[in-house]
Amino acid sequence: MSTPAFRFTLFVATCLSVSSASAAVNFEKELLPVLTKKCIDCHKAPFEENGKKKEPKAGLRLDASWAIVKGSENGPVLTAGAPDKSAIYESVMLPKDDDGHMPPKGDDLTKEEIALLKKWIEEGADFAGWIGNTQGMPAGAATELAKPFKPRPHDLFYASLEKEVKPLSDDLLAKAKAAGAQVAPVKVESPLVRVDFLTGVSKCDDSKVEGILPIKENIVQLDLGRTIVTDAALKTIGQLPRLVSLDLRQTKVTDAGLEALVGLKKLESLNLYGTEITDAGLKHLAKIKSLKNVYLWQSKATKAGVKQLTTAVPGLKATVE
Repeated sequence: MSTPAFRFTLFVATCLSVSSASAAVNFEKELLPVLTKKCIDCHKAPFEENGKKKEPKAGLRLDASWAIVKGSENGPVLTAGAPDKSAIYESVMLPKDDDGHMPPKGDDLTKEEIALLKKWIEEGADFAGWIGNTQGMPAGAATELAKPFKPRPHDLFYASLEKEVKPLSDDLLAKAKAAGAQVAPVKVESPLVRVDFLTGVSKCDDSKVEGILPIKENIVQLDLGRTIVTDAALKTIGQLPRLVSLDLRQTKVTDAGLEALVGLKKLESLNLYGTEITDAGLKHLAKIKSLKNVYLWQSKATKAGVKQLTTAVPGLKATVE
């Protein structure tokens, strides 16, 4: 059982709330004010302005829970439990000069607000009864929203991993924080943690990643997206025995470095978006039979290479476009 001090330390590293560390993110009180201030002006119900009808950009409304779940003209923007599959999260993480970056004008979400959004999605994207603007709401939408979040397969996988590891001590946690890492439990009271460097992506180098080794037994999710890590960091990551999800998007890792990941027997999700990875690197990934999802958009991998990879790893989904 973790100590109150440990739970509090984990909480303040990832949330804006000042309530206890065991509290889930409250969408209406914590996230809705952020969306209202920075997003909803462009993403709300149709209205008239100067005699002209104004539609929400991309058909996406953020002024109602049912509308967020419905998504945009391009499809769903929210996948409960999976930030890396939720466009609402990915868009705020894109570089400022990217056409898909949100919001395109005005103040960006702060690092703390982004971390809060991510945590809310990971917890199941629970609106806790908030409906919002009912204009255009389909019949039965409220009933669907009231249904409880169903655990994903990897939630059950985490449950099995929890039996193998002890909760982190305050001393070990302090060592990871000293390296600049943000550490949070994957769910309330779990000894398993997710780690990211969202508050210092431009400063997160190979040595900072090495600083998380003291808590290697507990890490199941690691987000190094947009950091300045190189292949040297992958040698450290290869020592994380329970790592399930790894985000390396827009980093400088190479084909050769991926060989260090071959020993990760629990790894299921790998994000290589915007990297220089080619088909040569995919040959290393073909040896990781636990993989279920590999994201290769804007990498140097080809459709032919992806086909060889998915053939080598049954059940693997990999996308290159």
